[in-house]
Amino acid sequence: MVEARAWQIVLERIEQDLLSGALQPGDHLPGERALAADLGVGRSSVREALRVLEVLGLIRTASGSGPRSGAIIVALPGGGMSALMRLQVAAQGFSVDDIVQTRLILETETVSRLAGNPDNRALTVPRTLLSAMDSANLTPEEFLTLDAQFHLSLTEALGNHVLTATMAGLRSSIEAYVQSGLPGLASWPATANRLRHEHRELTDAITAGNVELARTVIHDHITDYYVETGLAERSGESVPAPAR
Repeated sequence: MVEARAWQIVLERIEQDLLSGALQPGDHLPGERALAADLGVGRSSVREALRVLEVLGLIRTASGSGPRSGAIIVALPGGGMSALMRLQVAAQGFSVDDIVQTRLILETETVSRLAGNPDNRALTVPRTLLSAMDSANLTPEEFLTLDAQFHLSLTEALGNHVLTATMAGLRSSIEAYVQSGLPGLASWPATANRLRHEHRELTDAITAGNVELARTVIHDHITDYYVETGLAERSGESVPAPAR
């Protein structure tokens, strides 16, 4: 393979490690120099591969030095069918309130169907992401990136490809608004602990087949953060009551 396509070597190696479980959400990739030396490619090829992975939503990169710099895994491979929708959502610049309202509609229905069908209650990927969010070394931004992927993984567990593409298309907007709310929080550690608890309460309700509890937890989980950060007050919109 010529150097012009060497970036594909990097992509294939990282994808293999993700699929085999050698890399998990929350893990950091080796640095550019280490990857280039290990795979026998140029650093420019490594950078190109990382750009592709970031566009696909598999990694999040941060510049600088130290343990929190570099590339962190935020998702498992799932295809690029939602790429055009992500671009459309970004171009439209939808309001935060519209995004929240859409989340409530889609995610309430998603968890209802997951809880209501025993065949859809295998939540291996969501629980893997919950374990990744337990790490004490995550920045708030890294935690919330994994959080957004957790919510997407619930939709993926349902197996509806159109719904998955819709949620994946909204993911960047969801991640952007939840991170923009960070300055409005009184205590990030307290909020992070609450979010962890709600995530586990939600997955437990789904596993137990408790549809009503799953619907209530996901509604309160989404709206409480929206209110707690002050984003709801800034939008001037009221938060709807849970659908029953």
